[in-house]
Amino acid sequence: MAWLIDPFTLPFMQRALLGGVLAAAMCAVVGTWVVVRGMAFLGEALAHGMLPGVAVATLAGWPPVLGAAVSAGVMSVGVGVVARRARLSADTSIGLLFVGMLALGVVIVSRSRSFATDVTAILFGDVLAIRTPDLLVVGTALVVLVGVCALFHRSFLALAFDRRTAATLGLRPRSTHVVMVLTVTAAVVTSYQSLGSLLVVALLLAPAAAARQWTRRVPSTMALGALLGALSVLAGLLLSWHAGTAGGASIAACAVGSVGLSVVARAVVRR
Repeated sequence: MAWLIDPFTLPFMQRALLGGVLAAAMCAVVGTWVVVRGMAFLGEALAHGMLPGVAVATLAGWPPVLGAAVSAGVMSVGVGVVARRARLSADTSIGLLFVGMLALGVVIVSRSRSFATDVTAILFGDVLAIRTPDLLVVGTALVVLVGVCALFHRSFLALAFDRRTAATLGLRPRSTHVVMVLTVTAAVVTSYQSLGSLLVVALLLAPAAAARQWTRRVPSTMALGALLGALSVLAGLLLSWHAGTAGGASIAACAVGSVGLSVVARAVVRR
């Protein structure tokens, strides 16, 4: 059992595990709605779109999370504006903005010789460098977003399965969609410290998708997704420790791998 216990005797590994588990729980709750609603592309675009904000915040000496929040907010608002004004589909609007924001971030980084932060740390994160203030941010976000999802559960459920029914019931589907997008934005922004702006999508989608193989009800998917996400964090950190691989990428790989294992196991059970 030493291979399992010894890595977590170190404080930085304990913080990495706690931060990853908190992020996994938050992403499982929000990610369930992303999977059910079919918003995976938006979640990925928000993660990519944070790069310019993080780059500007780093150059200005501000907290990177603040820059990420501003950039992701611009991205989420811009999708709606472009879709309405340019008469484009939601997917087209998301694709255009996400490529534009990503390109802008790369331009800012490439033109700034004083850029002291490794770009890979922004894109892929550094889960082993999580500090106590980061844990407080993720923990607070977890409590707030779980509360929001509980408060809007009925509205989210109606919107996810039938927009016209939601409108008939007076649940304001347009406003509900805005709230749902904001929850996804908040989850992506507050989780990127663990996995970076690219790999955070793995925690947002994979555990919920894996849990969906075994559950029918949304609350059950959230609970099982949180458990699978936490196991992915544990397995990823152990893989990183013993194999010397990148922590964030290892966690993301384990999370995606859980989907494949769930699909295979479900097929075996059905047979």
